[in-house]
Amino acid sequence: MQNSNEPSTCELSIVMPCLDEAETLAICIEKAKDFLNRNHVAGEVVIADNGSTDGSQKIAKQHGARVVAVPEKGYGSALMGGFLEARGKFIVMADADDSYDFSKLEDFLTQLRAGYDLVMGNRFLGGIKPGAMPPLHRYLGNPVLSGIGKLFFNSLIGDFHCGLRGFRKEAILALDLHTTGMEFASEMVVKATLNKLRLAEVPIFLHPDGRSRSPHLRSWRDGWRHLRFLLMYSPKWLFFIPGICLIALGVFVQAVLLPGPLKIGNVTFDIHTLLLSSCAIILGFQTVAFAFLAKQFAINSGLLPFDKRFVTMAKKISLEKALIVGLFMILIGGGLILYGVFEWRQTGFGSLVSGHMMRVLVPAVTLLAVGFQIIITSFFNGILLLKVR
Repeated sequence: MQNSNEPSTCELSIVMPCLDEAETLAICIEKAKDFLNRNHVAGEVVIADNGSTDGSQKIAKQHGARVVAVPEKGYGSALMGGFLEARGKFIVMADADDSYDFSKLEDFLTQLRAGYDLVMGNRFLGGIKPGAMPPLHRYLGNPVLSGIGKLFFNSLIGDFHCGLRGFRKEAILALDLHTTGMEFASEMVVKATLNKLRLAEVPIFLHPDGRSRSPHLRSWRDGWRHLRFLLMYSPKWLFFIPGICLIALGVFVQAVLLPGPLKIGNVTFDIHTLLLSSCAIILGFQTVAFAFLAKQFAINSGLLPFDKRFVTMAKKISLEKALIVGLFMILIGGGLILYGVFEWRQTGFGSLVSGHMMRVLVPAVTLLAVGFQIIITSFFNGILLLKVR
């Protein structure tokens, strides 16, 4: 291993997060050193220790690795601590459980030298050794979460959660990664995709965990944390698409039932279904409004990159235009309610034919609610757009 204490001469840092990995840490370090030596790479091995109590720090130093203490707990915290202290232009990261072969990193370094910002390993393209991945992760967790990630963010990465990956240090630190747990893996891929970094994949093999103890990963808890992150970083799929579907369903039902009841077989759809359709429209519009506001906030705060198409569209929907639309809908809704009151007066304010009157009041209330939502959403968006020092 060609060690270097200066970033200018250190090309590659191999970073391993560590929390009580005494069983497998030594062999991982030796494989990493073997790769650096065989390929004449100026590099280092960095152990980002997250508070080990089994002597992992001593083992790492004995085998020529540099130990970085990271007090803040969590997989993401440990990795970020290691990244910040790494001296290499490039970083390759992977767990220290001997499930990834540190002696075979040639493909990663080749792609990094070719100009890619993030190079992901893909275990499904390479191979998964017997017993290396639980069936729940192999056939459900990883394919589903990776599929959601590809759908939400139009990513080309097929294995979102592969722990072996390499990247250009400067590019990844510029993403300002925040998560501290296992979802850190998703955050890196999502932000790299959204910020249009150059991404590549290389096939790798996954080997069985070399430790005798159970892994730190908790399937359902960490799976939910990954899914939650993917949803929160995609206002389009979390809010906009469900909201549009609710609005479309509600409008369709109202268009069908406003003229009169609809009978299909022995089932009759009438004013009760009409009332539910109004609820769908109101909830749908509120959900779409949340999508708009969430996107606006995320761009303003730097959580999501600048989106020219969204910003251009948002500028066209000025506060004044939205207020006019909202007030117009309120006036129409109010007019329908006045019509209902007039009808009621005609009966001497007595009993009304509920079916007929509900077909007036349901769209009236829907228009009033949506108009009011447009107004308050527009004002709130105006607050988000206020320039502050």
